[in-house]
Amino acid sequence: MMNIMEVKFSAKSENESLARVIVASFAAKLDPTIDELSDIKTAVSEAVTNAIIHGYEEDETKFVHMRCELIENTIKVVVEDYGKGIEDIEEAKQPMFTSKPELERSGMGFSFMESFMDDMQVASIVGEGTKVIMTKTIEVPK
Repeated sequence: MMNIMEVKFSAKSENESLARVIVASFAAKLDPTIDELSDIKTAVSEAVTNAIIHGYEEDETKFVHMRCELIENTIKVVVEDYGKGIEDIEEAKQPMFTSKPELERSGMGFSFMESFMDDMQVASIVGEGTKVIMTKTIEVPK
């Protein structure tokens, strides 16, 4: 079984909640627990917020792209922007690191994504954008 969904939306902070609802609706087919669904929504929220705030610096004329795939009992979520990119991914993944301290960001986005999902990969090219790929396997009741 494989199912794919793609969506793009304006890089506006208010669309972060839209992304959460979309991914929750799509993931519901796997019959996740409330906790599993919450984990997925939180990780997506962090990825989308990073794209809007860091990738595009809240340029509402740009778009965030989200692709979800259901493969067996696993959901794969790809959040992508075509913004400024990340110079040092390993540094950006460090807990408490933020490139926007003036916005009072916690610097925990990547840490949350890594802890709430089974796998999280980041690919980025400065000046071209960033792609975050996350997967989570939903436990099948016995």
